[in-house]
Amino acid sequence: MECTPTFLRARRPEHKQQRYDAIRAAARALAVERGVRSVSLGDIAAAVGVHKSAILRYFETREEIYLSLGADAWSEWNRAVHAELDGVVDGSPRLVADVLSRTLAERPLLCDLLTQAPLTLERHVSTSALRSFKVELLEAAESLAELVGRVVPEVGPERGFDVIGALACFAASLWQVSHPSEELAALYAAEPELARGCPDFVPAVHRFTLVFITGLIATED
Repeated sequence: MECTPTFLRARRPEHKQQRYDAIRAAARALAVERGVRSVSLGDIAAAVGVHKSAILRYFETREEIYLSLGADAWSEWNRAVHAELDGVVDGSPRLVADVLSRTLAERPLLCDLLTQAPLTLERHVSTSALRSFKVELLEAAESLAELVGRVVPEVGPERGFDVIGALACFAASLWQVSHPSEELAALYAAEPELARGCPDFVPAVHRFTLVFITGLIATED
């Protein structure tokens, strides 16, 4: 990613907002390109065109940058799902599974952060940064849960939260498996029989979500 020159020091409020936005945009682009775990604070600083110390005026750590992006990503996913399912009455589990899996796959940064956030990011930020992330995540998850429970009344909002939680956990591990390193991708290409361990993300998430929702309905007390 090329270094983008900017003003040397952000002094005015609008310049500070520009710098803040530039940091987040660079971090987002680098993560989508390389994966969150491969991006350092120095990489982000170089992409913005500033020294690392300038980044630390806005964020305590690189982890805080990615948690802030993760909170936004959850909110964006929530809005995307609502845009497709708001107004749907007595929808099918298959419809919900289709929308959830497809809209999630359209957000690669969120998919990566589903793993990276609990694994490393949440362990290197302040309590206030962690609380801010969790509040926004839970607001989005609860909104998605309410929507799932409304579209499929047999599920209801309480178990709709179970759907979102289970989907997030399953997708977190599957995203990593279905997006192998260059070396592993080359191995799969050379020995296709080994690629059985690399499932397609959307169909697998769709099947899981459909089976989970169907199972909830079938086991209703």
